[in-house]
Amino acid sequence: MMSRRHVAFALAAAGAAGVLPRRSFAQAKQADVLSRDSVLRDPAAPVVGNASADFAIVEYFDYQCPACKQVRPVLQQVVKEDGKIRLVLKDWPIFGDMSRNAARLALAAKYQGKYEQAHVALFSATSRLTDQSMRDLLAEGGVDVAKALADLESNGQEIDSLLKRNDTQATAFGFPGTPAFIVGTFRVPGVLNAAAFKQAIKDARAAARKKN
Repeated sequence: MMSRRHVAFALAAAGAAGVLPRRSFAQAKQADVLSRDSVLRDPAAPVVGNASADFAIVEYFDYQCPACKQVRPVLQQVVKEDGKIRLVLKDWPIFGDMSRNAARLALAAKYQGKYEQAHVALFSATSRLTDQSMRDLLAEGGVDVAKALADLESNGQEIDSLLKRNDTQATAFGFPGTPAFIVGTFRVPGVLNAAAFKQAIKDARAAARKKN
């Protein structure tokens, strides 16, 4: 049976108690990273699906994760059929340096409006990624690789900051690896089939209605 629990967003939990504890600057910054807005609406995190929807699924993934490749078309179909889901994509490169290189290059493609094309292209790899195969895949997917590399050079600090936030969140939520999801406010680790995704979405929406 699938196990899931509500996410304890740091700032929301502190606010609900009515008193904010005294914290160091570093603690405050980490709490900001774990806030509801940072997890669900980080402006630097790419979004697909219905960008204006109130309901969100957050996916933490790695381009070299076989399970991520397995679940990707299932989640895509569920999001498409539902029509009222913001799918927030959070690169969480945990399979080594090449995974990090892939995440950084995909996020650099965002600056030319082609993150989704880069995302699809990198997940289409049929063997382990190399720097050259990544560039070839992106070019075949319609990404201007030279521009992406230039944008990576110019925006590397912002991209690395996003990856650090993603890692902080995934680690704080106790995810054992990729793929991992936040469905509404439910923490859902591991691979799900379509029925399980739909049930998690239904449960999360019901929980949100009760809260309101």
